Amino acid sequence: MSTSNVDRPLQPGDLAPNIVLDAISREGKIALDDFRGRSPLLIGLFRGLHCPFCRRHVAAMAQLNPALREKGVQSLAVVNTPVERARLYFRYHPIPGLLAASDPVRASHRAFGLPEVGADAVMAILIDLPGELPEPMGVVEMDEFLNKKEGYDVTQADQQMMTSDQEQLVGQFLIDREGIVRWTFTEVLESGLQTFKTPNPEELMSAASQVAH
Repeated sequence: MSTSNVDRPLQPGDLAPNIVLDAISREGKIALDDFRGRSPLLIGLFRGLHCPFCRRHVAAMAQLNPALREKGVQSLAVVNTPVERARLYFRYHPIPGLLAASDPVRASHRAFGLPEVGADAVMAILIDLPGELPEPMGVVEMDEFLNKKEGYDVTQADQQMMTSDQEQLVGQFLIDREGIVRWTFTEVLESGLQTFKTPNPEELMSAASQVAH
């Protein structure tokens, strides 16, 4: 597959790479070239399912998926989780109608230019989530707290994804029928909520209306 790395997140006007990944939501592979000439595509590139906020990102994509499908836009969520582990998770947390793919080696993230950041930078962040966290917490502590709260059991497969000394930032890219990026959202690494913020739905739907024509 074509996954030549770029030194910055892809921007509107850039040509999206073709990537080929193991499908989670069905058997076989999913390739971005499958959509070219057929339909626009919203692709979300997330950390593994061990990340509570990535699970929420996927759920948010699933919630918007029917409205996007009405505009002719397909959606694909990519997670840094081994395919069998991901299939087990989604068996009990279904995402009807949303395509999903596994990319434990983060090839798609590199191809779209999403940066990795050192563990030291991640550990320096405090996340403040009133109503969800009892107090501001570091990222690791927050993940452990929310995973326990939500009943997510971290498996050996998850642990393997968590041992990297580089943290993967996430992003979403809206690609038109010709394979050109038309809208992007990329994560910002800073204290507070911004690091785990999801895209503005109104902004995304407005962009989707444009690529649908």
